[in-house]
Amino acid sequence: MSEVKLAYSAAAEAERLGARLFDRYRHDLDLPVAWNETLDTILSHRSVRAYAPDPVPDGAIELAVAAAQSAASSSNLQPWSVVAVEDPARKARLAALAGNQKQILQAPLFLLWIVDHQRLTRVGEQVGTPADALHYLESFLLGAVDTSLAAQSAVVALESLGLGTCYIGGIRNRPAEVAAELGLPPQSFALFGLTVGHPDPAAPASVKPRLPQEAVLFREAYGQSAAPAALAAYDRRLRGFQREQGMIERDWTEQASQRVRGADSLAGRDVLRGVLHRLGFRLR
Repeated sequence: MSEVKLAYSAAAEAERLGARLFDRYRHDLDLPVAWNETLDTILSHRSVRAYAPDPVPDGAIELAVAAAQSAASSSNLQPWSVVAVEDPARKARLAALAGNQKQILQAPLFLLWIVDHQRLTRVGEQVGTPADALHYLESFLLGAVDTSLAAQSAVVALESLGLGTCYIGGIRNRPAEVAAELGLPPQSFALFGLTVGHPDPAAPASVKPRLPQEAVLFREAYGQSAAPAALAAYDRRLRGFQREQGMIERDWTEQASQRVRGADSLAGRDVLRGVLHRLGFRLR
């Protein structure tokens, strides 16, 4: 390749990376990093809530699980499982438990990501070693972290295939009923769901801008995370995004503060500790 073509290619890659970063922040972020397909997939992430009826390709589920199992796992404990749901009737029941979110009904595939301590308990029984450490809060946090890392690796893999995804936290609204629907054993808990399918071209999703990096990135020690100027700028950018999408305009600062205002804002999840205890997690 000639020097001219190399220079053109480098310029095109820098422009593409710059465009992806602009979409993510709605302002320029000039970085001395070369574009690549992995960055393109990650920076292009958007939540897809409208799906075409086409099924996911053969092998997509297994590839997603392989990607999930390629994520880091603390002490290689791998304390998670995933339940793939494609049956429309079961999806409808799960949708009702998760707040009647229509994307669960539309998506051809619904993945339920499970914090699974039952498997480690059985392993302990098989080798004659107690698994008492699983009953401590640290072990539950470890399971939630590992499950989340696995799911996000699966999302990147699925999106690299041209599929769309959307996390469903509403699956925690009624965890005991979800556990019964999925036939979960004790010491297992559906942490969240994930809709998967081909995005509906008639209702394309867009990249939602995030907080500016000065609000989340600190060097050496924690700094001022809620600088009024940075948050005000983000409110303006998010409103611009909402306007483009035909959404109700609402400041992030107002939306976020309402979401964490008290127990009544948790959609019934304020009783989660008690439900987890009944599901076999003692959380000492």
